[in-house]
Amino acid sequence: MGLAAANLFRETSLFLALVAVGLAVAAVAVVPALRLVTVAMALLLAGWWWGSARLVALDRSVLLPKAGTAGPALVAVTGPARRSRFDLRVPAQVRRFDGEALGEPVLLRLPLGRSPPQGALLDLVGEIRLPRGPRNGFDERTWLRRHGVHVVLRASRWRIVGRRGGLAGLADGLRSRLARSMAPGIDGERRAVIAGIVLGEDEGLSDGLRARFRASGLYHLLAVSGQNVALIAAGALLFAWLIGLPRLIGEIGALAAIGGYVLAVGWQPSVVRAGIAGGLASLAWLVARPRDRWYFLLLGAALLLAWNPYSLLDAGFQLSFAAVAAIFVVVPRLQRRLDGYPLPRSLAEVIAVSSACGLATAPILVTQFGTVPLYWPGRSRLEASSAPSSSIRRLGSSPCADRRRLAASHGILRASSALGTARHVPRRRTGRRISPASSGGRSAR
Repeated sequence: MGLAAANLFRETSLFLALVAVGLAVAAVAVVPALRLVTVAMALLLAGWWWGSARLVALDRSVLLPKAGTAGPALVAVTGPARRSRFDLRVPAQVRRFDGEALGEPVLLRLPLGRSPPQGALLDLVGEIRLPRGPRNGFDERTWLRRHGVHVVLRASRWRIVGRRGGLAGLADGLRSRLARSMAPGIDGERRAVIAGIVLGEDEGLSDGLRARFRASGLYHLLAVSGQNVALIAAGALLFAWLIGLPRLIGEIGALAAIGGYVLAVGWQPSVVRAGIAGGLASLAWLVARPRDRWYFLLLGAALLLAWNPYSLLDAGFQLSFAAVAAIFVVVPRLQRRLDGYPLPRSLAEVIAVSSACGLATAPILVTQFGTVPLYWPGRSRLEASSAPSSSIRRLGSSPCADRRRLAASHGILRASSALGTARHVPRRRTGRRISPASSGGRSAR
């Protein structure tokens, strides 16, 4: 709560931090009945102070006053390039500008053509410009500012002079190896679909395919989710079991695999949340502690907000945590309501999860994007049959098998898009089917 409150009111005074520390110390001496309240107040004030300090740091920019100037720069590419109709848009960090050492994130805009690889150090002459303001319902300047980016660096030519090192360099290497091995023998838009599922990249997709994903309500498949992390952990545990290693080694391997995957795909809300949950689950087994899913969820949210309190306003953060909270709270209640209907248990679970996530995320979709896709309960079953095979396709399957599975995935996508507006005919508790006329002919949500 304190980290989130920093978005409304900022307070960076040292007095607030001292009060938080004082309450934490006092919690040891107070009576047990007041200890929980005292600790909660200490955490609230500490989170408020830390969140305010982080927002001040994110809003600070050395390059902003230099808007309109140009000079030589050393730039590190921090993410994959996105191609637009007019240029390449590359997330980057300015290491040096006009002889001054820096470490400020920027949006690098380059001419269309070959894109620099993630992790490359570029030598270029760039011009600092301000991001665009509100246009067509999107405010680029505000969106970039919430990610700590305040200027756009525009350059016409560049050359690679090295690569990043340290932990960032390790992450670049893991991502590069994963990208090379995930779909051997496949290229073009088909490879782009797999890259979206495995790495969360949608840069290679055409506008038409993006539109079909959005119309079918399946665009979230192109974002890395907890399912990917679960498959990685399960794969590590299964491999250890197959070669006869003890469970202890398997859990340690799962921790290493989750950490490597999170490093490879980057700092995305759904990935961090799922990575923390999976890592803590393995740690809980290693130290023989009970597992609490709410604790895992809230710890993931706290970590993201501690790094960037602006994440609370991000659509990805809101959708990710709202959907998981709905699964925890709403799905069990819907399943109990469906117990009296003649439905297979697996189908009832699919309907409950799809309906709960749809209801929880609909207000966010309307607020952030002004639209809500139609939800068809059977869509989740189609997703379950396509996404996992795409996520683990890189584990050595043949190119022919890859093509067959991807063709099936495209067929599922189009079928789901067509069936997204299908009418769901409910049943009475007696099992007798109600006619579409008497049910009002409502579309499935």
